[in-house]
Amino acid sequence: MNKKLRAKITESLAAVVPVTMIVLILCMTITPMPLAPLMLFLAGACLLIVGMGFFTLGADMAMMPIGEAIGSQMTKFKHLATMLISCFLIGLIVTIAEPDLKVLAGQTPGVPDMVLILAVAAGVGFFLVISFLRTLLRWKLQWILMICYFVIFVLAAFVPRDFLAVAFDSGGVTTGPITVPFIMTLGLGLTSIAKGNDEGSDSFGLIALCSVGPILSVLILGMIYQSSGGSYTPLSIPEVDSTRDLSLQFGRALPEYISEVFSALLPILAFFVIFQLFFLRLRKRQLIKILVGMLYTFIGLTLFLTGVNVGFMPAGNYLGQQIAGLSYNWILIPLAMLIGYYIVKAEPAVSVLNRQVEEITGGAISQKVMMTGLSIGMACSLGFAMVRVLTGVSLLWFLIPGYALALGLSFVVPPIFTSIAFDSGGVASGPMTATFLLPFAMGACEALGGNILTDAFGVVAMVAMTPLIVIQLIGLAYKLKTRTPRHGLAPMPIEEEEVIELPVLDNRMRDDMIDTIPEEESKTSL
Repeated sequence: MNKKLRAKITESLAAVVPVTMIVLILCMTITPMPLAPLMLFLAGACLLIVGMGFFTLGADMAMMPIGEAIGSQMTKFKHLATMLISCFLIGLIVTIAEPDLKVLAGQTPGVPDMVLILAVAAGVGFFLVISFLRTLLRWKLQWILMICYFVIFVLAAFVPRDFLAVAFDSGGVTTGPITVPFIMTLGLGLTSIAKGNDEGSDSFGLIALCSVGPILSVLILGMIYQSSGGSYTPLSIPEVDSTRDLSLQFGRALPEYISEVFSALLPILAFFVIFQLFFLRLRKRQLIKILVGMLYTFIGLTLFLTGVNVGFMPAGNYLGQQIAGLSYNWILIPLAMLIGYYIVKAEPAVSVLNRQVEEITGGAISQKVMMTGLSIGMACSLGFAMVRVLTGVSLLWFLIPGYALALGLSFVVPPIFTSIAFDSGGVASGPMTATFLLPFAMGACEALGGNILTDAFGVVAMVAMTPLIVIQLIGLAYKLKTRTPRHGLAPMPIEEEEVIELPVLDNRMRDDMIDTIPEEESKTSL
């Protein structure tokens, strides 16, 4: 086995094992689970581990280099209109291909599926254009977000209550594992036009703005159609009496996810081929590496989505029902917080974001700090979500003060922490949230006799909100500790600057730099 692939699978094993152990302990103590959902869960965990390993390696080899190369090339276009149209088309086509968007469309029966898909995709495309203009014209991210969320909460007052949670959930759902690595590194390429002190913060913020588009789109559709925001069909646990039945459950679902992942990756590959033929003209070695990376991404995401949808969804729903049915159902809150703290590590795009943050900041914001902040944020969000399930409190009672605090912090912390924080909200609310935590909340709400659409939905929105606050609080602590007056990261001492050399770059970045040297120059240097 490839050494890098083995290392990635080992990392994913460390991320998935804690959640698996928590579920097994609950099954052996307060919530005994039938063998059918338990066998599905364990088999799904195995697929999850292997899938995450392939996906993260594929993202490093293909998705991120493609996004960065296309972003850098777009800045070389002579006409601004060409750049803006390219941004819009990339956002539109990549979002249409996002597998989670089809799930969102199925939850809104009052709106035709294709109308919702096109509206959400257009929203992402429009805000990708806004992101490019923000980089080009040096607009402040916090002011853009302030205006956008003011409009969002004004519109929320005119939208049917059942539609509200689905609308806010859509912001996290549509920035999934396909779009996040690509758009994030697209932003890194676009920052080549930025010439200022905030180039690091300009590298982030695209995910934050692209998460706003779906919320606005779904809210506007809710006002137009004035329909119920979604439908809920109780989840049925399939019968699994043998290993043959177990393999059949995953075998039946596998072709569906192969098709979904293929259709999601195809537009990105098509964009790359067009840019390669007309602009990039990368060398053969780079092309082979990218194509192998795309294959790894395809295999990994297919296994991951099959594992979480077939294996984790029934287990999450069953656990939520059983815990909520206990006489001491208040234990839902601490247990959900414990699960949330560890499950964020299994989100496929989180590790991509954390590595990107560490690279851009030169290690000033480490992967460990980012993961700790995201874990705390996820734990808080699940705690608040279970309070909603138990009490039926409106989602707006949490979102309005939460976003007010997050936007207020954006004016006192270094800009790069604001950009990273608002990106992390979209990244943390990925497929693990949609396929385990949301069914967990649905199961608990069903057992308590609550309204699924208003009390259980909204978990994704809560998960997308709390990291905004936690990461910025880390930034505030950093600012107080360093007491630096400049808007950015604290400057390093001169003595340390003098000894920093090429090893600060990771292997992927060094390989890509070497690959850009023409054949003749490389032979001469040797």
